[in-house]
Amino acid sequence: MISTLPKKGHLLIAEPSILGDVSFNRSVVLLAEHNDEGSIGFILNKPLNYTINDLLPEIESSFKIYNGGPVEQDNLYFIHNIPDIIPNSVEISNGIYWGGDFETTKQLINEGRITKNHIRFFLGYSGWSVNQLEMEMQENSWIVAENTLKNKLLSKASTLFWKEKIIEQGGEYVLFSNAPENPMLN
Repeated sequence: MISTLPKKGHLLIAEPSILGDVSFNRSVVLLAEHNDEGSIGFILNKPLNYTINDLLPEIESSFKIYNGGPVEQDNLYFIHNIPDIIPNSVEISNGIYWGGDFETTKQLINEGRITKNHIRFFLGYSGWSVNQLEMEMQENSWIVAENTLKNKLLSKASTLFWKEKIIEQGGEYVLFSNAPENPMLN
């Protein structure tokens, strides 16, 4: 279901016309915050070649790290669907939460109580200043869609997520789903 106005918890699907943008080409972003001060989100479908153990050796896990966006890429962020065991989490919507007590989170991962279907880690985030996202939408850079997967989003979003979401839009978007990422290579 497509919405015209972005809201916290919605997905931003990059329009096929976004070419040459290293961060956002074929990306799907979860909006973690959208208010009169701006917007913050995390790119869900851009895994990096790092695991959490590569960055934090005290965490005995091979959870992938994702490129959350071009802002503050030296900081680690996480979203999850288990607020009952990660204190101080902030609900985004639909059972998806942002952050929480990191020491507890590390301990729970090491105990095997958190799996990759529960949590996703990001280097950096995507950010928009006041009205910037709305201007990009007027330029047809983004499709706004509801998160119909709710708290199962973390187990479903993969590198093929953009293609799946663009096919859901139907019409001419279906044609773009199989186009090469760089049309010059066609």
